[in-house]
Amino acid sequence: MYYRRKILLALLQQFNGKLDKISLQKLLFLVTEHQAKASYHFVPYKLGCYSFQANSDLHALDKYGLVSQPDKYWIKTDSKNYYCELKFKDQAAISSVKNCYGNLSKNDLIKLTYDKYPYFAINSTIISNLINNENIENIKKQKPVITNTVLFTIGYEGITLEQYLNKLIINDVKVLCDVRKNPLSMKYGFSKSQLKNACSGVNIDYIHIPELGIESNKRAQLNNQADYDKLFTFYRNAVLAKERTKQEEILNILKIKKRIALTCFEANISQCHRKHLAEAIAKIDGFNYEIKHI
Repeated sequence: MYYRRKILLALLQQFNGKLDKISLQKLLFLVTEHQAKASYHFVPYKLGCYSFQANSDLHALDKYGLVSQPDKYWIKTDSKNYYCELKFKDQAAISSVKNCYGNLSKNDLIKLTYDKYPYFAINSTIISNLINNENIENIKKQKPVITNTVLFTIGYEGITLEQYLNKLIINDVKVLCDVRKNPLSMKYGFSKSQLKNACSGVNIDYIHIPELGIESNKRAQLNNQADYDKLFTFYRNAVLAKERTKQEEILNILKIKKRIALTCFEANISQCHRKHLAEAIAKIDGFNYEIKHI
């Protein structure tokens, strides 16, 4: 079992095996704030801090019969003591959260996280029902609003879905352009439907433009930078030279939305075709904007 899932089970265990789904997310967030290396990452979602990965893990635990989810609750159904299997520092993090916040209601937990961590409330749909006007204004100040036009590129290698989304949010990206030929990934959150839904949840539009991707068989046996450079020579000549219309489509989106991002897998921009795509778009008449790799 993934260690992070033991954190979830131990947290439920410390709360008598049952928590409502919203409270579990808030309490888990507070636990991660006590960890040197967070077991989960969070995004500003519709009800505040939210971890897509934690929700996915809970559904996996449900499938394995370790938890159940009647109505709006998560219930630990496994009798095993997972708390005692945690590292001491993680035990301490859970115990501290239980001692400090164990008596708070769901709404109290929401208000607490909104007040202490206002960034995670910027996309809240219930904020006016819970927070006073002064704190609402503070939360609004956390929301990035940047007006200059930028063509971003971003890879998801080595980071979680939540870390990835936060990069987009912090840079005020309005549209994510997925330029993978086949938008499938073994990494949680980055297959097309998952990524599209996650983007929607944080108010970012998602479009897939497979015509500007590279066939997976062309990416086999890339052992060094010379192999990548050879691939990208092919890409420029065989794909970019023939798909001018799609590049112009991206430029038109950029002119309208002002801040968009091209995405693929690789963290190293020198080993990803999105670099060459961005450079090709920059050569189209009417492009007078910044390119930024994040």
